[in-house]
Amino acid sequence: MVREGALEQCDDYKELVKSQQWLLSDVAATAKPLFFKADQPMASNLSADRTTSRGSVSSSRRRDLVFVVNPRGANGRTGKEWKKLLPYLRSRLGSDCNICESLTSGPCHAIDITREAIREGADAVIAVGGDGTLHEVVNGFFWGEKPISNHDEKAIHTTALGLIPLGTGSDFARTFGWKNDPCEAIERIAKGLRSRIDVGVIVGGDGESHYFLNVADIHLSAKAGYYASRYKRFGNLCYVIGALQAFFGHNNQDLKIKVNEDEWEICSKVTALCIGNAKFFGGGMKITPNAHPSSGNFEMVILQDFKWYDFILKLHKLYDGTHLSVKNVFSRSARSIEIEEIQGTDSIYVQSDGEFLGFLPRKFFILPAAIEMIQ
Repeated sequence: MVREGALEQCDDYKELVKSQQWLLSDVAATAKPLFFKADQPMASNLSADRTTSRGSVSSSRRRDLVFVVNPRGANGRTGKEWKKLLPYLRSRLGSDCNICESLTSGPCHAIDITREAIREGADAVIAVGGDGTLHEVVNGFFWGEKPISNHDEKAIHTTALGLIPLGTGSDFARTFGWKNDPCEAIERIAKGLRSRIDVGVIVGGDGESHYFLNVADIHLSAKAGYYASRYKRFGNLCYVIGALQAFFGHNNQDLKIKVNEDEWEICSKVTALCIGNAKFFGGGMKITPNAHPSSGNFEMVILQDFKWYDFILKLHKLYDGTHLSVKNVFSRSARSIEIEEIQGTDSIYVQSDGEFLGFLPRKFFILPAAIEMIQ
């Protein structure tokens, strides 16, 4: 949710509200040890140019911006805040940009909107909401394991990803130090500075690919996320409720893991396994503190043989990112990871960016510098 008073603190917005009334549009137009302790940041393994730029858009051409809004996000708060924000956004960007407002009508609609926008040559698709909306928009950048492309083969620009964080958790934004402040987000969009970021890919047993920007996780944390999604009306408290519910009947499991196409290894008594392209999940928990979407690698963090009281005693370390020094917490850098369960229960939960994806087995790999993002 937008910080209380964030809009009112923007001087231009206050003047706009004083000067005139605006009509709001409701237009509706995805043997060697396997792990090591890691208290220091991991080395980057960049394989592509990530130079920040204004993009290849001519300064004389108006930019086409598509804003993808989930009006039901954060229990309807996203839609309400968007209506408040829209007049200011139009006044700030309208002189240089063509603004298209697209309201989603249900699950996966943001994916379809994004794909169509890219094919039609939009300069940017901007997710308005939380990590769920951002997750769908990112999945809209790909189709059949390939990036979506502009219908116009002669086009000289690519479509960038943008974000106005208005959701419950907004965990991806935290990695960049962005607040739930719409005025700050609009200024980033106005400047239009771009840099390339990595995208994670998850491949299931059916061979279907799924994409993520933030954190993918397995077992207890994924199960907690699955339950937390039922309690979003309670705000960030939903993550605590989900975790408590997930603990009932939970058993740590032995897993088979292959890292960077190396040999299979056994990881015993896994409580949770997190694969970070960015740092935060679960409403501000800094679970993969060394991850960054410009590193070219995942950070994989495994919690082994945790009991319920371990989470209570060490919860503050999980939130401030100092848990890598805790006993039974292991971390390593990886470009690809394959994970299978040993017992064959088909009950080990998998999620990414807070979206439930099913159960193991899964393969994870990274696409370095896959898309441009407005930063």
